[in-house]
This record gives sequence, structure tokens and C-alpha cells, in this order.
Amino acid sequence: MNPPSPPTEPLIQLDRVSKSYISGPLTVDVLHALTLTIWPGEFIAIMGASGSGKSTLMNLIGCLDRPTGGRLLLEGQEISGFERDQLAGLRRHLFGFIFQQYNLLPTATADENVEMPAMYAGLAKPERSRRARELLTSLGLGDRLHHRPSQLSGGQQQRVAIARALINGGRIILADEPTGALDSRGGREILAWLHRLNAAGHTIILITHDPAVAQEAKRVVTIADGRILSDNGTGSPPESPPEVRAPERKTVDKQVIDLTETVKIALHSLRANLFRTVLTLLGIIIGVGSVVAMLALGDGAKQEVLTRIQAMGTNLLLVRSGAANLRGSGGQPATLNTDDADEIALLPNVRRAVPELGGAITVRHGGNDTQTQATATTAEFPEARDWFPEKGIFFTASDVKSFAPVVVLGQTVAENLFDPDEDPIGQQLLIKNIPFQVIGIMSPKGATPYGSDMDDVVLIPLSTGSLRLFGQRFLRSINVEVENVDAIDDTQEEITTLLTTRHQMVDFQVRNMASLLDSANETQNTMTLLLGSIAAISLLVGGIGVMNIMLVSVSERTREIGIRMAVGARSGDIMTQFLVEALVVCLLGGILGVVAGLATALIAMQFGILAIFTPTPVVMAFGFAVATGLIFGFMPARKAAQLDPVVALADKG
Repeated sequence: MNPPSPPTEPLIQLDRVSKSYISGPLTVDVLHALTLTIWPGEFIAIMGASGSGKSTLMNLIGCLDRPTGGRLLLEGQEISGFERDQLAGLRRHLFGFIFQQYNLLPTATADENVEMPAMYAGLAKPERSRRARELLTSLGLGDRLHHRPSQLSGGQQQRVAIARALINGGRIILADEPTGALDSRGGREILAWLHRLNAAGHTIILITHDPAVAQEAKRVVTIADGRILSDNGTGSPPESPPEVRAPERKTVDKQVIDLTETVKIALHSLRANLFRTVLTLLGIIIGVGSVVAMLALGDGAKQEVLTRIQAMGTNLLLVRSGAANLRGSGGQPATLNTDDADEIALLPNVRRAVPELGGAITVRHGGNDTQTQATATTAEFPEARDWFPEKGIFFTASDVKSFAPVVVLGQTVAENLFDPDEDPIGQQLLIKNIPFQVIGIMSPKGATPYGSDMDDVVLIPLSTGSLRLFGQRFLRSINVEVENVDAIDDTQEEITTLLTTRHQMVDFQVRNMASLLDSANETQNTMTLLLGSIAAISLLVGGIGVMNIMLVSVSERTREIGIRMAVGARSGDIMTQFLVEALVVCLLGGILGVVAGLATALIAMQFGILAIFTPTPVVMAFGFAVATGLIFGFMPARKAAQLDPVVALADKG
């Protein structure tokens, strides 16, 4: 087997490269027209004092920064004008970084730190785990795979950094003061490893201020004030360097890492800042829970109102004494009479017209008495109101005709006058000191939409009430039941015309119960929308909280972002990571919020408050939570993705 031939093309070429920084009106020149050639397999030290420009030169060579002038060539290809993601690709597959301060993620284990570049390179999880394990074992860290950096010594952390630099091949190793944070023994170990790597074919570029460390290299370039002072290299390539091969990838180099990997990173980061995560979740939980609970309770309230209106009868027209334009003036004469009811009953589409007369009275039985409302009506009342006795019977037409002193009680009156184990049927009671016999108990009706108790009533024959209780023949109202609800508006007009002709004036009102139902429906829809809007505002506030927390997270994790970029993360990888973190928070908050909202509504039901559960509010609230994560997570994610790798790595946070 023939030995490999010497390289014929430089690996890295700097042709009059300069670098300047603009600070306000000032321009600071750091590098001045540097020209340097580095061959494959070299072990070169770039030495200089602090401020000499050596770190800036390393950042340019390692594609962490861009030159402001001159040409930078990598294997003959000029890369000065590469886009951010193109430079990330070079860092991912060609370079390996060993930093003075190690730059390991403090919340990740040793093997997770080593795997990170391979993850961004698209290496499958089993393969990169195997390779990370092999590298760490070869570096003497086989028993420290699952230790975090804080559990490792300085020398061990630097060996983890070496393994990370090698996992994607690390053809070019950039070592920035790799022994600066180590004791002499640890420093010698790291330099020995660099020699081994160079012997294996890796090109080593060592950045140092220490002449003793620089002498470990085969070639020393001295730099001062942004200029090369000396270079002891021959300018020719080393003879027959071994070829460094990158690990074979079983997946293509994807534009963005797998979503599952991103979710794992997100969960890891959220778990590392658990208290902050809980506070962020709380805002989303309250917002989503409010939407679910308020809409469920709002729908329940709406249903209760509509049910009570429907219980009064939606095929009814209610004719009342008093003109609508005189409402509230007081002293309106009652002009409706039974003849009006008889005439209305003859109109087309009218099934029955039931007159009513009533007022407040006192009812007594034994030692009990109660204030209630008496309604004098006809035997057709139950059919017209769709309200029938639960016990006993209702009075008949013959009872009305014979002025019978009989009474049917509402549930509330029966409960107020009689003991629970006492049967009211057949009992005598006094109404205005007139004895009446109880013949029936009406079924429970509940409250009206306006809150009055419909069961707090006694029903007596119209003739009896008119003559013996109220002493008048004029009616309070006439309940008109129609045959066809679709024609109820026409019937209402006919009744209005009839009564206007009979009375020669409009001294009455006609209310359409179907219209009342529609009005109540619209009102309740508006209330439900209002409740939902209030809850949505709380969800919006939760979303703003997510954005603020994520912005704080980006600021605190700037160095982490720089590390990820240094090992090859693209802008899209960083942006996706932070977007997914915001989305995971909102998804978790959405799930918990839905549970909390449903639980709140269920608890309310235990106190007699009706709640109606439908999928729409739940889906809507959960969808808002997801949208909140995407919308309010975008700005922090974008800020993170646009960070400059050099600036991010220099962050002290």
C-alpha cells in the first residue's frame, strides 16, 4: 500500500485579510492585510499578546466571523461571501473547536455535549450516541458519560470538548488557549492529545499567548497589533499527512434538525428553569381555563334562560292591559274583558284564548300563611301554558261556571303552607278569609328569565276570583295560543286590529313570546361573546408573558446559542428551537388550562349552576394557546437566530 502523497493545495489561505469594527463614529482596525497559508496536516501555533488580534484571526479562520477586506479561501474556494448557513455548514463538518473555558452546555451531560454537532449534521441518534461513547471512552471518560460539566474536573471538561470537536471528523481543530484554565498536569495532557490528533492527520491551529505552549507546535506564527511579525514555517506542506475522514452519516444533512430532537431540547431547557416555566405555564393555564369555563357557564346560563322562556310557551301571544307608550306612567285603566278573549278565540290560527286576572294575596292554612300571587283563569290554562298538575286535578269549565271555591297550588306555595309529609289535596285554606279547597298541585316550573318564581302562585277559577277575591271583571291579560307558529306575526296583527276596533284606542300590548325567545337568544349570545372576550384577553396577557419570558431566556442563554452556532447550528435550527420551546409551553399550558376550565365548570355545577360543555370552546381555546406560542414566540426566536456567533460566544451571562 503506497503512502498518501503530499497535498498540492493549501487548506486555508488568507490573502490580505483585514478586519475592522465600527463603534459609533469610530472605526477600529484589528487585522491589517494578513497573508497566511496553512496546509493540511499542519500543527501551527498563532502566538500573540492579549489584544494582538489572534482571537479575531481564529474567528475568521473558523468561520465564526467575516473579514471586512481581502480574501479567505478554504481548499481553494473563497468563502468570504458565504451566507450564515453556509458558514455553519463548514463549522459543522470541517472544524472542531476547543475553547479555553470549554464552552460546554451546563445543563447537558458529557455525552449530550459531544453529540450536539452530530445532531446538527443529521447523524441518526443511535449512531451519534455510539460514536460519542467511543470518543469519550478513548479519552478516558467512559465512566463519566452521564456527568454534567459541574461534576467534571477542568481537564475532564476539556477532554469532553475535544470529543465534541472530533465527532463530525474535526479535520481542522481550532484550539483557543486550550491549557489556559488548566493546571500544568492538565495542560500537558491536552497538548499530548493535540499531538496525537495531529499525528492522526488533523490540522491543528493552536491560539496561545504562552511561548512555551507555542513551542509544542511545528510552526509558530507571531502576531502583534493585527500584523504578522514572524512565521517560522517553510511555506510548504508536511510530507504525506494521514487523511482524516468524517464519520459516515446514515441521514442526509437536513436543513433543520428533527422535530423530535427539538422537542427534547425544549423540554430539557424548560426543565432546567422549572420555576420560570411554571410561572409561564400559569399565564396560559389561566387564559385557556377562563375561556373554557366562561363559555361553558355562559352557554349554561343561555340555555337556562331559553328553557324558561320556552316553558312559558313559544306559541303564545300575551295580550296585556295598558298602552306600550304609557308604560311606567302608573294608573293605567284595565280595559280587557272576557268578551275580548271570546272574540280573539274566533280569529283564524287561534287555538284558544285564555283570560287571566290576578293580584297579590295572603293564603293561610292552620298556623301558616304566605304572601303569593293569585291568578284567576279558565280551565284551558294548562293546555295554553303547557303546564299541568303534578298531583290532583285542575279545575274544570263547570267549576268556572259555578263559581267553585277550589284552588290549585304552585309548588312554592304548597311547600310554604304544608309539612313535607302532609298531603295538601283535599285540605282547606283561606284566601282573604274565604275558604278554598285544594284540588291540585302544579308541576315545578322554576324562575322566569327575570328571576321571579313561577311556582309562587295559586290558580283559581276566573269567575270565583273576579267576584269573590278581586271584585272586578276586567282582565290583567289574555294568553293566546296559536295553531301555526310560522303565522304568529300575522295573528298578532289581527289581534291588534280587532282590539283597536273594539276599544277605539290602543290601550293594550301584544307580546310575541317567539320574538321574546329570539331577543333573549341574541342577548345571551352577546353575553357569551363578552365572557369569551374577557377570557381571551387573559389568554392574550398570558401570551405576552410567554414572549417576555422567552426574551429573558434568549438573553440569559446567549452563550449557549453561541456554542450551538459554533458547532454548526443553522439560524433555522436556533429559531426552531426557541419557537418549539414557546410552543411546548403553550401546548402544556393549553392542556392543563382545558382541564382546569372543565374542572371549574364541573365545580360550579355542584353549586347548582348549569354549564354546557361543547367541543368548540375547548378546540378554540386550545387553538388560541398554540397560536399564542407561535405568535409570541416568533420575536424571541428570531432574535436568537440573528445573533452573531462571535458576539454570542463572548457573552458573560
